[in-house]
Amino acid sequence: MVISMTGFGRAKIESDSFTVIIEVKTVNHRFNEMNIRLPRQLIKIEDKIRKKLNQHIRRGRVEVFVSIEGESPVIRKVHVDWQLIEEYYQFIIKAQEKYHLDGTITLQDLLNRSELIHIEENEAGNEELENLVLTAVEEAALSLKQMRVVEGEELEKDLLASISQINKHILELTGHAPLVAQLYKERLTKKLNEFLLGQLDESRILTEVAIFADKADINEEITRLKSHINQFIQTLDHTEPIGRKLDFLVQEMNREVNTIGSKANDSNIAKNVVEIKSLLEKLKEQVQNIE
Repeated sequence: MVISMTGFGRAKIESDSFTVIIEVKTVNHRFNEMNIRLPRQLIKIEDKIRKKLNQHIRRGRVEVFVSIEGESPVIRKVHVDWQLIEEYYQFIIKAQEKYHLDGTITLQDLLNRSELIHIEENEAGNEELENLVLTAVEEAALSLKQMRVVEGEELEKDLLASISQINKHILELTGHAPLVAQLYKERLTKKLNEFLLGQLDESRILTEVAIFADKADINEEITRLKSHINQFIQTLDHTEPIGRKLDFLVQEMNREVNTIGSKANDSNIAKNVVEIKSLLEKLKEQVQNIE
């Protein structure tokens, strides 16, 4: 099925302690590239968030924004470097003895030294918050996927409309191709007749026409072009990501059309080639946004 790589999904979940808001935005990209922005206390579940999103998004550039309202519980702990305090104390004692200094060491002296005593803050693990975030990520991903599916359906309609137009031009090419050699023979006969005043060598004309017909034969290219189109239509029903394959098929179609244009020296064929190339350019732009 056709799924667009462009979409947006949002989810908001509230509890007594927290409000979690998840926003997921995707745009077209050659690979699956994910950028997750989340608060520091949730960094440890980034991999879980990534895996959950990968269940729904298999190609595209993904921007994820995680917003948390509410305070996570914090564990505070006094950290004391007793060894450094001892060295600090002994230094002061020795300095007093050596230089006959007055004064005493107070507790306040030690408390003011951050390298000796400081408060460590660690955010407590919060299973409730993590579960809320993962649930919100799932909801946002489903919302995003729904939008991508809807846009994909519109893309598919446009793709099939363009393919239908291409098939009409191929039908014209198929009908006109056999006439190219005959028209060439008529033009060649007329020119030679004017130049040679009616003294024509019919066998020479037939030989020239046969050589031209062989060079201008586009039946193989048309056959391959039709095959690529059938593969393109069949691929639209595949369940796995199809964007890259569709892009490859469009390139192959364009290759065949270019060959047709270079081989057939005919204005009618040239006109149809121009129209097909214009439609293929439109297809190329459209498939760039398909997962």
